[in-house]
Formats: sequence, C-alpha cells, structure tokens
Amino acid sequence: MITETISKIAVQILDSTGYAGAAGLMALESMIAPVPSEAVMPFVGFQVADGKWNLAGAIAATSFGSILGSLLSYLMGYYGGKPVILKVGKYLLLNRHDLERTEAFFQKRSGIVTVFISRFIPVIRHFISIPAGMGRAPLLPFLAVTLAGATIWNTFLLVCGMKLREHWNVVQKYSHQADIVIVALILIAGIFYVKSRWNQVAS
Repeated sequence: MITETISKIAVQILDSTGYAGAAGLMALESMIAPVPSEAVMPFVGFQVADGKWNLAGAIAATSFGSILGSLLSYLMGYYGGKPVILKVGKYLLLNRHDLERTEAFFQKRSGIVTVFISRFIPVIRHFISIPAGMGRAPLLPFLAVTLAGATIWNTFLLVCGMKLREHWNVVQKYSHQADIVIVALILIAGIFYVKSRWNQVAS
C-alpha cells in the first residue's frame, strides 16, 4: 500500500532527525529546493498527534526553518542577484520559468504585503524571497511578515496532519483508492516536470 508506506517512511525520517530534521526540510522548502511543505508538515502533525513531539516545539522548529531558508534566499538575491541564483539553483533543480514568474509577480505588486500573501501561494512561496532581496526590501519587515505567513501556513498543514492521524483507520480502510490518486498525482507531476525541463532546454 503506497499510502501506508509513504507515511511510515516519513515518520521514520522525522523520528531519526527530530525537530532539527523538520527545521532543515522547511528551510529547503523556503529556498529553491523542490521540497513542498505539503509533503512535510502533515507528517510533523503525525508526530504531534502520536505524542512524540510537542506542538509548540514543532511549530517553533518549522517556523525557524522557514525563516532561515527565506533569509538565505533573500541574501542571495540581495548580494548576488540573478546570476548567483541561477548558478546555485542548478544544483537544487531550480525551475527558471517559476523564478521568472515569481519575479514578475513581485514587480507588479512590490511591497512587504506581497511577501506575506506569497507565503500562501503554491510555487510562488518557494521563490518570493529572492526577488524581495533583489528589490532591496527592508530586512526586518521582510523577516516579520515571512515569520507570520510561514507560521500560519505551517500550523495549518500541521493541524491537518494531526486530524488525518486521528482518523488514520479510515484512511487505511480506503487506502487502495488513495493509492490510485497518489500514483495519478505522481504521473501528472512527472509529466509537468519533464515538460518544464524540455521548455527550458528548447528556450
């Protein structure tokens, strides 16, 4: 069963790495690495629901990770600009099209409020710190809205994970249907990834 296997692997990873591991994953999520928060935070919620982790500690660790990753991206944009981002990004599977789309989004709605809103938008939230740095957004307000947005989003996903864990027997009952959905999503993600890479090579 794919659903059960994925959950066991995720829980084992968090068991072995602890709060630091969760913080590290969320730091990567806030940078240009392909680590979606939707694939991390629900399993952090599992840890809390199982009584292995403290709720406040889990929120603090993952928020710290989000701030750290966002700050590093901000500094790369501030001091290095796009050339450095592209150079580093090739080692982290950077999607250049997504970066350019985020740059355009930030330029149209430049401001600290944009950084906050972006924390809730898929793809954009991975990259928004870079154009914020390139645009010389004030550091302290940037960190404040990033912390607020990341904490709200992380906590939402964490609570979803806790609720999912509480009803895990129901999930297991319908795991075969869930497996079909997961396989379909993986195939769709793979197609989009290959297509985006092909477009980058073609351009």
